[in-house]
Amino acid sequence: MDQAGSEGWGRGEPSVRDLFRHAVASSDASAMRTGVERMLGLTDGGSLSPDAEFELRHPDFVMEMPQSGERVRGRVAMREMQEAFPTPPQSMVLRRVVGAGRVWVVEGEVDYGADPWRAVVVLELDEDGTILRETRYYVQSTEAPPWRSSWVEPID
Repeated sequence: MDQAGSEGWGRGEPSVRDLFRHAVASSDASAMRTGVERMLGLTDGGSLSPDAEFELRHPDFVMEMPQSGERVRGRVAMREMQEAFPTPPQSMVLRRVVGAGRVWVVEGEVDYGADPWRAVVVLELDEDGTILRETRYYVQSTEAPPWRSSWVEPID
């Protein structure tokens, strides 16, 4: 089955697009999380697939990374950038998926082989379950300063 395709709910395992479409229509966070996990290759031991992600993006797709001041316009440019990326992630951990309707926020950790990076991605989808827009925020993990230890606890 094509992960990005549109196989229906009643005919076996739903596609990522079906999961996204269902999440948009019903604000189902579980469906969105499952779709994101499958899109990222986390459920089958795979990895990111620029071609599969291409099929999940709207032709007018836009991705922005405000911290670096960059914008990628179009799903073709996004796929080409992904294919040219010098070091793909060695691992990813999905921490949380929250949202409703057409707007979802994905929080996770990406490890490129050195220090892990925290990532928050805002996904905006259309009614058909395609991704219209992504806004990605990345921050490298840092050590907590000792002066706050009386008021905080570590996050696992």
